Amino acid sequence: MGCRKRAAKHELLRVTAVEGVCVPDPRGALPGRGAHLHLDLACLDLAVRRRAFPRAFRLQGALDTERLRGFIEERVGGAPSADRLP
Repeated sequence: MGCRKRAAKHELLRVTAVEGVCVPDPRGALPGRGAHLHLDLACLDLAVRRRAFPRAFRLQGALDTERLRGFIEERVGGAPSADRLP
């Protein structure tokens, strides 16, 4: 979704929207429309910058991606972005 590169489904993270929040769905069990994203902060940043989440979920307005960002950082062991430091 972010970088637009193709990958096998098992290599991607399914994301759903729940009450205005992008929620990671690693087991693919949550109901509703889903979108797939690489487990990479750069891919997430591209998706946010291009406003891909509202389009993918067919919703109006911005969605909160902090929970999704935290999940990806935890999985890949990435440090917070420099612009996000206090």
